[in-house]
Amino acid sequence: MAPALGAISPDPALLRGVEEELGQKIASCFHCSKCASGCPVAFAMDVQPNKVVRLVQMGLKDEVLRSASIWLCASCETCVTRCPNQVDIPAMMDVLRQMAIREKAPAADPAIPAFHAAFLSSVGKHGRVHDLGMLTTYKVKTRKRGDALKDAGLGWEMFKRGKLRILPSKARETKQIRKMLREIVDRI
Repeated sequence: MAPALGAISPDPALLRGVEEELGQKIASCFHCSKCASGCPVAFAMDVQPNKVVRLVQMGLKDEVLRSASIWLCASCETCVTRCPNQVDIPAMMDVLRQMAIREKAPAADPAIPAFHAAFLSSVGKHGRVHDLGMLTTYKVKTRKRGDALKDAGLGWEMFKRGKLRILPSKARETKQIRKMLREIVDRI
């Protein structure tokens, strides 16, 4: 059911703000849908990539910042490759994620930003992702009942095949990676 006309509150500054942070004009998107048709995770998104662009163009800030799509984008850049105007949707999604964090916008699924935070925390600590530590942090943050050991069988199979390490391995440039992440967080 469509929302009542009075329920929509466009923010004309959204497009300018996103374009300014992005350093690119996304107003050049003419909605050919090539990005959505090539997106490998579009099936899981609540709003297709071209429609996320449209929400930004229309200034529908609440709708776009609450969508799961901004968190699900894999940043594979398939959309950029297919776009006739080279609109950088993954970079735009990153800007929108930063805005959502900065403005504490409630996510469509709170587990998605929790996964994002666990991932960044793991990279910040070790310079790369430590799967077991990241998953533990994620499970603690989401606190789903009965879910704590849900993936234990898969984890054991991965461990037996040498695909899951108990102890993290550190990247050589961990300090530089931490500095880079701090700079990003400070911008938010």
